[in-house]
Amino acid sequence: MAQVREEIVTRPEELVACCAELAKCPYLGFDTEFVGEDTYHPSLCLVQVATPDCLYLIDPLTTGPLDAFWQLIIDPARLVIVHAGREEVRLCHLWTGYTPGNLFDLQLAAGLVGWAYPLGYGTLVNQVLGVQMAKGETLTEWRRRPLTAAQIRYAFDDVRYLLPAWRRLAARLEEQGRTDWAREEFARLVMNAAPEEFVPERWRKLRGLGSLDRRRLAIVRALYYWREETAARTNRPARAIVRDDLIIEIARRNPSRERDLHVVRGLPRRDLDAILQTVAQARSLPLEQCPAVGGREQDPPQVALVTNVLMAVLGDVCARRGLAANLVASTHDVKLLVRARLAEQSLPTESLLTAGWRRTHILPDLLAVLEGRRQLRIADITAETPFDYADCPKTLTEFGESTASG
Repeated sequence: MAQVREEIVTRPEELVACCAELAKCPYLGFDTEFVGEDTYHPSLCLVQVATPDCLYLIDPLTTGPLDAFWQLIIDPARLVIVHAGREEVRLCHLWTGYTPGNLFDLQLAAGLVGWAYPLGYGTLVNQVLGVQMAKGETLTEWRRRPLTAAQIRYAFDDVRYLLPAWRRLAARLEEQGRTDWAREEFARLVMNAAPEEFVPERWRKLRGLGSLDRRRLAIVRALYYWREETAARTNRPARAIVRDDLIIEIARRNPSRERDLHVVRGLPRRDLDAILQTVAQARSLPLEQCPAVGGREQDPPQVALVTNVLMAVLGDVCARRGLAANLVASTHDVKLLVRARLAEQSLPTESLLTAGWRRTHILPDLLAVLEGRRQLRIADITAETPFDYADCPKTLTEFGESTASG
């Protein structure tokens, strides 16, 4: 692999020159180092960029604002290559309000052309390019300066192989006719990493809601929103405000005085007044404005059984087509199909399998089995794809009807 220039950008004037060079590039590799354990918003500590001619380390702690750089990232005329780029998308959205305009994610691409998903960066580089990367500074303290020689080497290596891996994976996507599939996946990554719309029912993901009535669910909802707003405003981790399990415990106790909270172990004392005010406001809501108690899904036993069969079919189909099955669909996606079939309903729009390339290229095989139009048998248990499929013969009723009509 050809040697490229390496530059460390630490001063504002160096950042200006760097961005001028990057602006000439129609594509670039992009990675970041950040620390997110102690704050609500991650602290950006280092930006790494790869071009065909140069690798850059940009130090945001010393260069000043990165506005010019972020404008390059969100420009749809420029392809930005990342690996597992969820956090890069989130950081871009945090600083600009926009997301990368033209993204290529190596991890997703690999899962679409025959490799496992999700592959770590070192494993992907090894399998795609045959290069063994040295292990390094995964848990390093990136906020401390000066950076060590080991940190600098690790940071450069994190983007050194992005462009060569992109070329290899993009070529395979093109060969297999899956470039459009990849674009769908990249767009979904961007949407999920930085959703444009507020998700109002996210609090329902907390564990322990099943034992609470409507009034206490209103308290959970109010405390959850208060916690998120407080964490964002003060830039503290949400768990440092109040943990998930303590939100449930406070709602269960429905406190009206500060001493009612003193018995809750692990609850920070600095926000007790705000917690009590939030609880009181939720308690004053009319009952009809309180959240409904969510019924637990009670599937009949055949739903799990048929879902397991279809998951096996999915794995077999994906192996035949060189796809990572866990990238294509989850057990929940398949279960939604089974539930809809059992209830004689239309295809569930919330399942990944009913949209885009999955609907065209994967869903028909699953529906053929689910609807009894195709049967399977274990043909060769030693094979990576052990199943054999055959169209089901017409039933006697169907045969009789077709004969009568003839």
